[in-house]
Amino acid sequence: MNVRNDLRNIAIIAHVDHGKTTLVDQLLQQSGTFRDNEQVQERAMDNNDLEKERGITILAKNTAVRFEDKLINILDTPGHADFGGEVERILKMVDGVLLVVDAFEGCMPQTRFVLKKALEQKLTPVVVVNKIDRPAARPDEVVDEVLDLFIELGADDNQLEFPIVYASAINGTASLNPEEQDENMKALFETIVESVPAPVDNGDEPFQFQVTMLDYNDYLGRIGIGRVFRGTLKRGDQASLVQPDGTVKNFRITKMFGFLGLKREEIEVARAGDLIAMSGVEDIMVGDTICPPSHIEALDAVRIDEPTLQMTFLVNNSPFAGREGDHVTSRKIEARLLTQVETDVSLRVEPTSSPDAWTVSGRGELHLSILIENLRREGYELQVSKPEVIIRNVDGAACEPYENVQVDVPEEYTGSVMESLGERKGEMQNMINKGDGQVRLEFLVPSRGLIGYTTEFMSQTKGYGILNHSYDSYRPLAQGYVGGRRQGVLVSMETGKATGYGMLQIEDRGTLFVEPGTDIYEGMIVGENTRDNDLTVNITKMKAQTNIRSATKEATVTMKRPRLLTLEEALEFCNEDEYCEVTPQSIRLRKKVLDKAMREREEKRRKLSAKN
Repeated sequence: MNVRNDLRNIAIIAHVDHGKTTLVDQLLQQSGTFRDNEQVQERAMDNNDLEKERGITILAKNTAVRFEDKLINILDTPGHADFGGEVERILKMVDGVLLVVDAFEGCMPQTRFVLKKALEQKLTPVVVVNKIDRPAARPDEVVDEVLDLFIELGADDNQLEFPIVYASAINGTASLNPEEQDENMKALFETIVESVPAPVDNGDEPFQFQVTMLDYNDYLGRIGIGRVFRGTLKRGDQASLVQPDGTVKNFRITKMFGFLGLKREEIEVARAGDLIAMSGVEDIMVGDTICPPSHIEALDAVRIDEPTLQMTFLVNNSPFAGREGDHVTSRKIEARLLTQVETDVSLRVEPTSSPDAWTVSGRGELHLSILIENLRREGYELQVSKPEVIIRNVDGAACEPYENVQVDVPEEYTGSVMESLGERKGEMQNMINKGDGQVRLEFLVPSRGLIGYTTEFMSQTKGYGILNHSYDSYRPLAQGYVGGRRQGVLVSMETGKATGYGMLQIEDRGTLFVEPGTDIYEGMIVGENTRDNDLTVNITKMKAQTNIRSATKEATVTMKRPRLLTLEEALEFCNEDEYCEVTPQSIRLRKKVLDKAMREREEKRRKLSAKN
């Protein structure tokens, strides 16, 4: 069997923040891909503003580097399980994976998630123990953990014989010896070339190309990115697009691009094993196969995990609607959501009975909050409901998604964490005392029990705890109370501006979410009540002006600092009868029914129907 020895295709997989993108930076720098005078920023592959701010990879991206006479295609994948749809597709394009594991933290939930996918695809693994320069690094124990994980996930004998490279991506060094580091990453390059199988060279057979990622360009339209699995493609060739449902469309390949460094280069010919981008057909989708019209043969469809969480997106109808956003109409919002679906295959957008509302389903809170954040940055104004898990019928039983939760906390907080996750119907799977005052707890928890849990967890552990979770499976619906907000809210009864005097009158009733001078409308949520009921307050109250002066000077009053909610915190805090209003400049919480009397009538009606 002929192989293309000049080419290697690898994906980099790891838990979030274990150094994947920094490692790619070093491989790009040391391969001589950039000119000496070229300015390249840190984490060059994370080119989206949100990725830079949060220090996470959201979208899978590909690049290529040259090492000696070989081209190495590298795909950088997200570490968060919410973007698992990206990881699964990427693995179809490669022959091997670099599993990056932190030399101190070891195997984490998403390490398990991405490795399981890689082993199912029978890919050849190379383990990179990164951050070897950390003071508390424990490389030998981490390698044992990785081996245990491989065995647990059912790796075959060949996969268990994985090579190990010890690296410090931040310093740009790697070695096969944990005790010392070479001056560069040559050891990693050599291991990739020696261990990862070269693609099969079957260039004389009819071509086959499968789309695994999508891009969009104003000039070229939709661009399909994927791998040539067989044959040779030339620019100008007639081709057939075969969709998973069997539909066939004929077109001409107008442009093809190869990858090198951070750039795309136009190419005339692509051979078996190449990763390329292609334009020429309008409605190209992930999973489509491109082949010659004379030899139509579709590849297996790309399987993508279904969404587990859904929210309702609505046109903003609050009293402040249209003040801050450029795009506020249902037509504009719907068009933008449908554009997102074209490139994000894990997302679903469905119409509702109202023309001003859509059900948007995704892989988790982070997945949906990133979409909302992108919309507000683009000038959109909208409202969203509380996130809800998607209940499915499995073998006649109602089932909900469960997640693997891994918690690392100081020993003194283990009791309160176990109690709070137990209340949320979490089942403890494992408890490991690390011996340095830190304890690792592993739970299986219903996804709806984790909605809104992060804030409570950070308060419980005084900020010292680390919480990681990834989707496990659908299981029978948990009965009884499964998390949710216990406290009521402080709701404004007036429209106006929040005053310092008004805030002082009510600050002992709970925690305020607004600052003095903030515009407020009736029905807007201005704080969290200390009790479990909602309380209507007047935060816009002004101090009465009189001509009488006090004989004693008024004492200076200090006001508590309000808690300003981020988008994620607002979504977690939101309840069933509330909306989160999102605009380019503001994030507000409000009641669905703004009028107090109407809210009370609806509450009475609800209680009566519950009794009957």
